[in-house]
Amino acid sequence: MSENPKIVLSAFADEAANRKTAVEQMSSLAALGLKYYSPRFVDVTGEGTVEHVVDLSDEKLSQLKEIHAEYGISVASIGSRIGKVKLLDQDDGSHNKFVPFEEYLDTEVGRTVNAARALDAKLIRGFSFYHPLGEAPDPYIQQAAVLIGQIADRFAEHGITYGLEVEANLIGQNGRTLAQLAQTLSRPNLVCIFDGGNLSSQNLNWVEVYDEYVAMRDDIGWLHIKDYAVDRSLEWTGVVDEERLKNFVPANIGDSAHEAILRDLRSRLPAMTERMQSLGAPGVFLELEPHLKGGGQFGGFSGPDGMGVAVRALCSVLDYVGIDYDLRTMDDIREARGF
Repeated sequence: MSENPKIVLSAFADEAANRKTAVEQMSSLAALGLKYYSPRFVDVTGEGTVEHVVDLSDEKLSQLKEIHAEYGISVASIGSRIGKVKLLDQDDGSHNKFVPFEEYLDTEVGRTVNAARALDAKLIRGFSFYHPLGEAPDPYIQQAAVLIGQIADRFAEHGITYGLEVEANLIGQNGRTLAQLAQTLSRPNLVCIFDGGNLSSQNLNWVEVYDEYVAMRDDIGWLHIKDYAVDRSLEWTGVVDEERLKNFVPANIGDSAHEAILRDLRSRLPAMTERMQSLGAPGVFLELEPHLKGGGQFGGFSGPDGMGVAVRALCSVLDYVGIDYDLRTMDDIREARGF
């Protein structure tokens, strides 16, 4: 019997589906052996209407849950867009929107809670607000923390944990600022989400990405797995633009330091697993969001073939560093058939 620590594999299934239908998404994940996913964009009925999961009607949420059961898939987290709005109501030359916060709590946050409850999700992924474009994020940490704290408290009322993802152009754009946000808030139901590709796409080399991981690792609850090959011919302007979102690669060949990070994570997994299980999760998720055929501000795409490449690449790294994971086995099939 293996003595290796174990993670739980998951994925953003909309990346694996050409038309984003729920049946396509669940079929792709089941064929790859995955048992968990985070819903984001989905066509529940297969009639051509793609919606964000938080915008689904109660009827469609119920339909989606039935499809989950049919394919033996559970929800890891809600892939929300919370926090991808402006912190301040001022024109900074960006196309990002500002929404008054009380309105935001009632609409976007409220709908996200509804989706989480309908789909039995204990985790919600979100972000840390856009500060004025071109400015340093540090002066805005305290102001953002006030709003994020209110969101986390709303989630806590429903037994839900909020995960803040590290991502370019936001206040929590690196491990240092995201950790400062988490430590300022000090909420038991708030954790950070590491994403190496979101760091290396900011022109960071693997040593710098690893340093950002170290800065936030005490606050990490789960990890997104995407990788990126830095193109040094692209001039770094301090902002990640669409041109930079074409260089994502599988987790075993990029500049995001996955081998070193997962090797360090291995010793930390028992304590992390205990914490996440106490919050209602099955363990520590490593969630594939590979963007192998392109990325954008609110999502990305890999195709069913790209998701297969991404899963196999991640598993090869996990095998190498000695971290176990579950893929579907014949025992799972027998159990599903009632044998």
